[in-house]
Parts: sequence; structure tokens; C-alpha cells
Amino acid sequence: MTSAQKKITGRVLDEQGVPLPGATVLEKGTSNGVATNVDGRFELTVADDAVLQFSFMGYKTEEISVKGHDYLDIVLAEDAVELDKVIVTALGIEKKEHSLSYATSQIKNEDLNRVKMPNLITSLTGKAAGVQINQVSSGVGASAKVSIRGIRSVASDNQPLYVIDGVPMLNSTSEQAFSAIGGTANAGNRDGGDGISGLNSEDIESISILKGAPAAALYGSQAANGVILITTKKGKSQGQRSISFSTSLMFDNATSLPEMQNRYGVSDGVDSWGERKDLPKYDNLKDFFSTGMTSITSVSVSHGNEKLQNYFSYANTTGHGIIDKNRLSKHNITLRETSVMFDDRLKLDGNVNLMRQVTKNKPTVGGFYMNPLVGLYRFPRGEDLSYYKDNFEVYDESRNLNVQNWHTSYEDFEQNPYWITNRIQSKDVRMHAIVSLSANLKVNDWLTVQARGNVDCIDDKVRQQFYASTAPALAGANGRYVEMDYQEIQFYGDLLLMMKKQWGDYSVSGALGGSINDKTVNSTRYDSKTASLKYANVFNLANILMNGSASLDQKIDAQRQLQSVFGTVQVGYKESAYIDLSARNDWASTLAYTSHEKSGFFYPSVGTSLILSRLLKLPEWVSYAKVRAAYSLVGNDIPMFITNSSSHITAGGEFLANDAAPFKDMEPEMTYSWEAGAEARFLNSRIGFNLTFYKTNTRNQFFKLPTLAGDKYAYRYVNAGNIQNVGWEIALDATPVMKKNFMWSTTLNFASNRNKIISLHEELKEFVYGPTSFSSSYAMKLVKGGSIGDIYGKAFERDASGNIIYETEGSNAGLPKIIGDGNTVKVGNSNPKFQMGWNHTLSYKDLSLYFLVDCRYGGEVLSQTQADMDLYGVSEVTAKACDKGYVMLEGQRIDNVKGFYKIVGGRAGTTEYYMYDATNIRLRELSLSYQLPASWMEKSKVLKKVQVSFIARNLFFFYKKAPFDPDLVLSTGNDNQGIDVYGMPTTRSWGFSLKCEF
Repeated sequence: MTSAQKKITGRVLDEQGVPLPGATVLEKGTSNGVATNVDGRFELTVADDAVLQFSFMGYKTEEISVKGHDYLDIVLAEDAVELDKVIVTALGIEKKEHSLSYATSQIKNEDLNRVKMPNLITSLTGKAAGVQINQVSSGVGASAKVSIRGIRSVASDNQPLYVIDGVPMLNSTSEQAFSAIGGTANAGNRDGGDGISGLNSEDIESISILKGAPAAALYGSQAANGVILITTKKGKSQGQRSISFSTSLMFDNATSLPEMQNRYGVSDGVDSWGERKDLPKYDNLKDFFSTGMTSITSVSVSHGNEKLQNYFSYANTTGHGIIDKNRLSKHNITLRETSVMFDDRLKLDGNVNLMRQVTKNKPTVGGFYMNPLVGLYRFPRGEDLSYYKDNFEVYDESRNLNVQNWHTSYEDFEQNPYWITNRIQSKDVRMHAIVSLSANLKVNDWLTVQARGNVDCIDDKVRQQFYASTAPALAGANGRYVEMDYQEIQFYGDLLLMMKKQWGDYSVSGALGGSINDKTVNSTRYDSKTASLKYANVFNLANILMNGSASLDQKIDAQRQLQSVFGTVQVGYKESAYIDLSARNDWASTLAYTSHEKSGFFYPSVGTSLILSRLLKLPEWVSYAKVRAAYSLVGNDIPMFITNSSSHITAGGEFLANDAAPFKDMEPEMTYSWEAGAEARFLNSRIGFNLTFYKTNTRNQFFKLPTLAGDKYAYRYVNAGNIQNVGWEIALDATPVMKKNFMWSTTLNFASNRNKIISLHEELKEFVYGPTSFSSSYAMKLVKGGSIGDIYGKAFERDASGNIIYETEGSNAGLPKIIGDGNTVKVGNSNPKFQMGWNHTLSYKDLSLYFLVDCRYGGEVLSQTQADMDLYGVSEVTAKACDKGYVMLEGQRIDNVKGFYKIVGGRAGTTEYYMYDATNIRLRELSLSYQLPASWMEKSKVLKKVQVSFIARNLFFFYKKAPFDPDLVLSTGNDNQGIDVYGMPTTRSWGFSLKCEF
């Protein structure tokens, strides 16, 4: 029976009688609601026995029954908790957001789980100004490269510190891409995964990003590259039981694939420079890549009361990639118990987080070795690859086993892609366990003592099997076997004395404490390489012929420890003006045998913030205004065993002498950083902005230099250099429309960073990242006056006016001259000029549409894939040139098409010609959700909330010039950036999700 309806009118005011326009008036338990007009008035038709909820940002929510009323005057009281929202800062210390002297970004649970990804950190892409996130191109289970406010360190990986509930976590990777050619010991570039990808995003309440050194100074040298603070969920404290269930199913399709031609067939048996004719139309690329699938299912149970809270969750992730045989399986279990005792004076909090992930046949992230895309893309046009799919191996009577079958030699680079997917197999197993416990004792109403500790352990086991007849330059005649065990364990503990006191208009809060962080690595990597196996295709350690051609790398109890003391104090006046001071001293084990071993290093920080809207009388349309500034020093550690290095023994008992002198005068690099910013909100907080300008200078960089002739060692280490980053960050948010049944909110974030190498060492003209012993047209170099991210290679020779010079005689007559014997000419920089993310949420009744447009502007990327395809004549670009009969190069006509591409194409070709603008604009995320009506939930007696959604990621590009996705990277390290070398293609993902609450 339907309840009788009635019309209710009224006004919503604050405690001074000022109308509150835009306040929400909602019939409780329904979606029936309205926003107040400019005079604070409203009109709504509701059930005769309805209860209305009145809410407004910064004010306490009120609930009023309409029984006996036709008109209501509602007065909302200010909510100090809402006005002074608390945010988690360094060491898990909670502070009022308005008091912070530095910029932070906060990401809520909804933003992580709206469109789920196996690696949760990639869900932050485009959602925080100044945070650049690039996914490694290895498909499902890929790790991510995260940089905050630019790259500043030559020696470190520039990744931020990840902290869970105030305690640092391991984000280690056992292996990353080694070179643009082919990985550790030429086994193919492998992505070893990262620690953050193992977490279950449903367990996370929110993420705070401490972007600048002033924000992260309390973590010292661990946080030189910023901090990502993760706050996890805990049990309910209102005596309620809550069960949440969510599941999503996403389908992945390869996109941004290279454009292939189909009218010039095979020539010379390997390339596609033949005569033009109608060729059979085989779509070998489409047939090779399949539709990937990822399913993520999570269930959590939360229950508790004021004394004891429980939280338990389980999540399962399964998927298969776009390449056959690639599988992923991940299980997460989380248990958190929180209890309060002794009249609420003692609080205990325990958390266990377990993860097990198995990845089978993870494809190489790029490079020429062991990469199926090399043979796939090079395969002559007009030929049917399906024959080699069905016959990737043939029986060899002389060897009494099956061997690889391919149309040409498979000495090293190129192999049958189906041989690689079927006969080069791998299995990666990762166990990640985090166990933490904290105890918080309230001594009195202003003093608290807190002790915390955790154990964080990552255990990786990797096995790779290369069957006999794998490329003979890379594997023995009887095959190749790689086995690696990697274990890293971290013990962390800290003790904090925290106080918070109010004296009239003045407030003082602070913390004093100490911590210890101890990490130990044990790893063993056996690799038969070209030493081969005793018996063909028998894959175990006993079958390896362990001689000098094999590889054995081992670390035994490689331990590093960081001991620290720290303190911070914040003084406030009338909740309107604040001064922050903090200091930390680190003693690092990597500083052993130096003059700083006993004294350690000191990192201070100072900041201030002024809430102008409380100090001054501002116009009514200004809801909030604040200015802030901060300055700090933060150090950065160095690699282990530098100050007292030693020689070691390699596989087969060979002795490898140490080539570098001990670094007795070492100092850690130091980042000197300052920032200033302003925040404001207008029109009852309907519009807001947050603006930050920052500048960092990182000095005492860590370099390895040759020694003078006659010295005992060939190399020495030095501290030198100054790398500067200067940038702007802008965050804008608005709610342009707020109607009865419709609301539109939008947020835009913008960030620009300029990196400059102010100086290097006086004896160091340039510093080259990565290996230099292979033939390639690519390198990343640091040169005074340049930037980290500069790409060097080969270029066209030019005259004084900048015009290309051409050969006048010989077989290359009419073709451009090339300079850059190796990698000597700067051809571009991979860093974007600015990045921008613009999201929108449109809600109509129970229907909600969310989409995020992500933009990267500027920077250049190199496609060695395109260069190699052009050399082989398989690309559409070469076919169009052949159709015309010439190539146009900066206004000059070149008739020798094949000769031109033989000069510029290939991995050792003309780098300049294959540099592309990295600018791209894409629809990063999309979600269309429908929440089932509340009346249905009431009838079910079980369900509280049900939401079904269509979800998608990387649906399409609005603009892109590069022939591949320029946001994918080859490695999480500093080198191999801005380059595509047969990397796995990006994927367009779409699917559905279901979320239920019981």
C-alpha cells in the first residue's frame, strides 16, 4: 500500500540566519531530493511519514520528520570536524588539512575501485597533479613506474616510498628490463613485478600523496622521492555488521598496433620489398593477439562495537593476457583486529596481509631477444603465418627431438613467434606477507605513546625453460634453464611520543620518536646461458653444464639498516595561523667506513600556513582562502657495498676482481626543496582551487668515474652534480549543476615540471644510462645544461643553415648523410611539458556517469619498432612511399625509396627520423552505473545496496601521433625511457562490475 503524499516547503539557514543555497534536502531511504535555491528555500513532495535529511558541506547533518509539518525552518550548525578535516600525514600522524604547509592529494576508495586494475597504483593515473604513472608494457600483472614532481636522482630508481597505516612497505622488484636488446644475461627483458601491485584495492580506505620534500621530510632518506600513504579499512565501531561483495570482468583487446602494408611481397626471403601485386589478405597480427580477460572478485566482512572491531577480506584475481599461454592468478587475504581497553586508554591494532600471485609465461616487456613480436612484425607480407603456428616445430631425426621451424635463420633476434609462446616457458610465483601491530597508550588528555612494528617479506621464485633449438646465440644446443629465488625481508619498528595541547588561542601538537628499518636480501640466480644442458629439454639445476659460459649470481644476507630519530612540532594561533618544524637524523649502514658513519645525516624542515578567511574579512562569496610555504632538506641513500666493495667468484669458479676504489668520502645526495601555494573555495564551496609552485635542487649525485693512469683501481666513485626541478601544480574542482535529480561535478588537475642539469662533475662531460656495449642508435645521457630524459642517437648531417646534406656520389648518391657514430647527437627528450587529468561525474536519480580524460602534452619518444619494420619493408609507410616512387624529406625528394629506408631504418638506423611527438589525449576511464532503488532493497530484507556498472579503460585516443602508446615504458628504472622496442601493445579494456552491500 502506497503512503499518502504531501508537499513540504521551507528554508535552510546557518546559525547566524544566513540562507544556505545549494544545501541538500533528501527524503531518507530514497533518491527523492532537491537542492535549496539562492535564498535557501526548498519545495519537495514526500511521503506523509517521511524523514528529511538536511546536509551542507561544513555543517552537521540534521534529520527531521515531516509529520505534522507543511513548512520547516532548519538551522544547520557548523561541523568543526568537517571544516577542519583531518588528513593522515608522515608517520601516520593526523593533522587538520587546513593547517598543512605543503601540498597533498587525497584519493578515495571510490576512485581506486570504480574501474579496477590488477595493479591498483595505475588507477591513480590522471587523478593527482604532479604524479606521473607509467605502466610497464608486460601485460597483466605489470609493474608501474611512479615519479612525483620529476626525476631528480641519478643513482636511485626515483620511486616514492609506500607506507601502509604509517609503516613503510617493500615495493621491491627482483628484475627489470636491462637493455633495449634483451635483458639480464640475454634471457629477454623481464618485468619482475612490484610490491604495491599485490595489494587488494578494496582494503584501502584512502590514499594520501605527499608530493614534496617538506611533506615527506619526517621519513628522511627513505622518502627522497615522495611518499604515498595508504590508509586501510578497519571494522565498524557502531555495533553494525557489514558485508561487501564486488566482482568485475574486463576484456582486453590489443590496440595501437602498427600499420602494416599488404601489396609488396617477399624479397630476399626475409623482407617485403618485392614487386607490387594483389597479395592474399592474411591478418597475422589479429590472429596472433587474442582477447584478454581479467576478473577481480572481493568479499569483506566488517563488524564491531566501541571496544572491538573486526575486518576480514578475501580477493581473487584471475586473468589471461592478449598473448597465448599468458596467465595470472592472485589471492589476497586480509585480517585486521582493533581493540580498545582500560577505559579507552589503550588501543591495539593488528593487521595481517597475505598475497600469493602466480604468473605463467609473462611476455617480455620489449627488446629483440626472446620476443615473439620481432618475428611477428617482420614476417613477409602476403605470406600465411598460420602454417608456422600449426608447425612451429618439426621432428629432427638426427637429434631425435622436435626443433624450431621458421622461414629464415633464427640465430638471435628473430624467432618463430609461436615457438616462443609454446617452447619458451616461464612461471613466476610471488608470496608477499605483511604482519603489523601497533599499540597506542593515552597517558592523559594531551599525551600519547605509540609503538609500532611490522614484518614485510617478499619471496619470488622464477623458472624459465628454453627448449633445444632456441636461438643458438642465446641458448645452448640442448636448451637453456634459468632458476631464480629472491627473498627480501624488512623489519620495521618505531616509538612515538605524541602530544596535543590547547592554551587559549594557541595550540601545540608534536611528536618525538625513533625508528629502525632493517632489510635483508637473499637471492640466487642460476642460468645455463650458452653453456647448455647435459640432456636436451631436461630442466633442472643438476642438468646445467656449469662452466664459464653459464651465469651464477648470488647474494647472501645482503643487509642494510637505517636507524633514525625525529621530531615535529606545530604551533597554531586561533586555528588560523600555523608554523611547522620538523627534523630527522638518519644513520645508514651504507655509510659504513665513511666519516659520517657515527654522525649520520640531519634533515630539517620548516613551513607555515595562514587561513586568510579566518584572519580577514573577505567577501561572502569567498568560502575559504589559505596561503602556505615550506622549505626542507631530504637526503637519499646510495647502493650497498660502495664504501667497502669486494671481489667475487663467478660461475665455474672464475675470479672477478673489484674494479672500483672504496668510497671513503661518500656523502648522500641532498635535495633542497621549497614550495609555496594557495588554496581557496568560493560560492559555498561549489568552486575551489589549489595552486602550488615548487623548486628542488638535488646535489651530491652519485657517479662512477675512471681513475688516473697507474691507479690500483680502474674506477672511483664521486659525489657531484646539481639537478633541478621547477614546476607548477593546479587542481580545480567545481559543481556547476546541483538540481533536484541531477548533479554535475568536475575536477581538473594540471602539472608542469622542468628538469635541468645545472652541473655534473668537472671530469664528467656526460653520463650514460644503461649498458653501452651493444650496437644501437639509442642512449639516455646526462649533459650539463640538458635534462634527465634526454635521448641521444644518430641524426642527419646539416649545414650551417640547418639544411640536410646529401651524398653526391657512390651507391648512396642522393641519400642523406648520417652523423652520430654511436649515440652522440641529442634528438629529443622523453619528459612531457605538462600533464592534465579532467574528470566528470554526472548523476541523475540512481544513474551515474563518470569519465576521465587524460592528457600528456610534449616530449618525444623513439620507436625502434617502426624503424625495424621500415627496414624490412612491412610497414604501410614504406608501401605508400613505394606507391609514390619517392620519399619527401624536409622538402627534398628522394627517389631511392628502399635505399633511404636501409639507411634510416633498423635498430642502428637514424634515431632522429623515428622520434615522435609523445602528446596524447585519451579517454582514460569510463563508468556508467545504476544503483537499484532503495525500495527494492527494503523488500529484499537482506541487501542494503546494489550497483551494476559498465566500465572501460583506454577506450580510445582523441589525439595521438606516435605509432604506439607513448605512456607505456620498458622499465621502472631511469634508463630505457621514451623508447619502444617491440613492446607489448596497449590494451583497450571494457567490461562490467557488480557491487553489493548486505
